[in-house]
Amino acid sequence: MKFRNWIAAVALGALMVAPAASAQTSSAAKADDSAIKTRVEARLKSSDTLKKDHINVSVDHGVVTLTGTVHSAAQSERARELAKVEGVTSVENKLEVESSTKNIAEKTKDATVKGAEKTKDATVKGAEKTKDATVKGAEKTKDATVKGAEKTADKTKDVAATTGEVVTDAWITTKLKADFVNEDALKGSDINVDTSDHVVTLKGTVATAAGKARAEEIAKTTKGVTRVVNTLSIGPKK
Repeated sequence: MKFRNWIAAVALGALMVAPAASAQTSSAAKADDSAIKTRVEARLKSSDTLKKDHINVSVDHGVVTLTGTVHSAAQSERARELAKVEGVTSVENKLEVESSTKNIAEKTKDATVKGAEKTKDATVKGAEKTKDATVKGAEKTKDATVKGAEKTADKTKDVAATTGEVVTDAWITTKLKADFVNEDALKGSDINVDTSDHVVTLKGTVATAAGKARAEEIAKTTKGVTRVVNTLSIGPKK
């Protein structure tokens, strides 16, 4: 009877000791995992080729798992080697390689697209400005032409209303020749009258300076004349 009670007591003691030992083992494992993680992270951060990359480290019962991104396969392999510190049973490398060539290509593409859009906008704006300038120039030219024509028409109309007949270059020439013949100061003169677009040009000779001035005065005061070019010379009639 005593023997049986002793066996029961031993068994009960073993059952009580086992959970405590298991708890101690689990606690030790967690402590080791934490220490391993700290050492691995320190090695990765001290690496010149990896310190700028985003690498996450997790440890479970001595198994190190690496996640995140690096810029090359060589960097991925380097991270795996650095993770093999004391206490590590294995390394699961789940790092993704982010291609720098891809990034450069995307940046180049973006720059090209933006450059093309800017060029397109500049071209469209330039074309619009040119179109506006052309339209405004055409409108100004049209307005100037219309106004010039209206002024000429009004002037001719006014002269015609005053004289009762249409004033033409031929009419002005005829009128001046008749007036010169009847002018005493121009006796013995040889004056040639040429009229173009209501501009009178006097050529030839007059006997005196007073005659030259009188011929110009008569031409300037004749209806329809806009300007007089006096090239008369003073001397005897040829």
